[in-house]
Formats: sequence, C-alpha cells, structure tokens
Amino acid sequence: MSQGAAWAEAFLEMMAVERAAAKNTLTAYTRDLADAAGFLAARGRDLASASAEDVEAYFAALGARGLSPATAARRRAAVRQFYRFVLGETWRADDPSRRVEAPKKGRSLPKVLSREEMDRLIAAASARDGAQGLRLGCMVELAYASGLRISELTGLTLAALARDPAYLIVKGKGGKERLAPLNETARAAVKAYLEVRPQFLPPKDKANPWLFPSRGKGGRLTPRRFAQLLDEAAADAGIDPARVSPHVLRHAFATHLLEGGADLRVVQKLLGHADIATTQIYTHVAGDRLAQVMATKHPLAKKG
Repeated sequence: MSQGAAWAEAFLEMMAVERAAAKNTLTAYTRDLADAAGFLAARGRDLASASAEDVEAYFAALGARGLSPATAARRRAAVRQFYRFVLGETWRADDPSRRVEAPKKGRSLPKVLSREEMDRLIAAASARDGAQGLRLGCMVELAYASGLRISELTGLTLAALARDPAYLIVKGKGGKERLAPLNETARAAVKAYLEVRPQFLPPKDKANPWLFPSRGKGGRLTPRRFAQLLDEAAADAGIDPARVSPHVLRHAFATHLLEGGADLRVVQKLLGHADIATTQIYTHVAGDRLAQVMATKHPLAKKG
C-alpha cells in the first residue's frame, strides 16, 4: 500500500469514527479520493507526494471531463478535506489543495449561497443518520432563519426554545440584546430535534442547560465542531466547503432578505449591527445578484 493510500484509509477511518459520517458520505469520499489518486498516478504521484500544481491540474481536469457541477464540487471538497486532515496530523507541512491567492483590490464582499444552494445544504444536513441529522438540520435552520452568529447559536439555552417561541431574545456583541424571529420551518426543526436531544446529553449531566449539549469538556457543541459538520453537509450537497461556514449562513440570511425587498434598517436590527454601514455591504452583494438576474433573464438582455 502506498503512503497516499494509507493516509486516505486513515482519513476515512477518522470520518467514520470521530465524525460519525453517514455511509453514503464515506462511500462518496472513498470514490472521490480514488478518482484523485488515479489522476495523480498518471503524473507519477500519489496523494502523499502531490504538489500544488498536481492538485490544481486535477481540479482543472474535473471541469473538462463533463462531470456535473455538483459531482465536481464534491470531489474538490473531498480532496480539500483530506489535505486539511493530513495537515492537522502534521504528515505534511503544506496543503497542496489551497494555493495562496494574491490579495484582491477593492472591498471584500461576503461569500453568499444562493437560495437553491441553501435548500440543498439544509436537505443534506437533515439527511444525516437519525439524531445527528435532526440536530445539524436544526442548527442550520436556526442560523439561516434568524441570522445568528455562531457564538449565539451554540450559546442558546434549552429554556430559550422550550416553549416554542416565535422570537428568540439573543445576547449579541457587547451584551446587547435583540429579537430574532423564528419561522415555522425553523420551529418545526427545533421541535423534531428536542425529541432526540437527550441522546447528546453527558451521562451525569441530565440538567445540562444548553440547547445543543455535548459530551465534550465544555458541555455544549463547539463552534469548531459545528463548522466541521457544516463542511461535511456542504460536500454531501455538492457545494465546495470552502464557500461554506457558519458565518456564510448569516450572510445568506441578510442577502436573501434584501433580495426579497426587506428594508435595510430592519436587516440592521435583525443582525444586531450597531452601525448601518456594516449592513450596507449586503446591498452590494444583493445588487450584484439582481444584476445577474437582469442580465440573464430579462427578454431584452436575451435578445442582446
């Protein structure tokens, strides 16, 4: 067995044991890494010895092979997660799947998922096995429905949602409180999750106050762990995990509200921004998206 194959086997074992990856996820990752290994072998390399140029060539080849965008995105995601694992294990000192990009001039705009991509991400999160799917689906729904920061989401208490509220009282930055609305879909996701919440309680901590308890040291699910689970759901949904993070869910919340015609001041209040200038960046994102729709969907644009 080559070193690259041994590393891939260790990665898949970690996904199965530590992250409780679903069987379909493991099957897909096995196939994706085998595909990458086959491409690298033709260049005289394996997953262990691949350079940044080799991985870049593989990513470019995916687009030229006629694969569906979802399949190509998932394969890139599998390779990126593999090398992230390898880097964490210190088996390599570099990550060949992530080249350092030159700084871009101009204002940096938030990464945003489309509504269709958000639907796919929620579906993939909820499709995980049993209680894991109900918990992750609930977290994604809450973050997207209310624009919560990751610290606000993982800091929610059971008492805050035990009575099926229409609004959350969220304590944000600087201890400032704000109202965060919950739609019917998010409330349904919370109800379904609460049925299985006891499965996540530490053995001797039945009175655990957190909405998302954990058997880890802190007694609740950590932002880092949620980010890891979100990466896996993104890969399952055919979305590059590099485009997804807990904060991207907050960006999607704000941008989709503005695209739907929401008032900027209302979005500012919902996000808990002290300065409306912070919120205004989303008008640039929404404007770009609306311009795209006009350019591709308007009858006169099509004639042009």
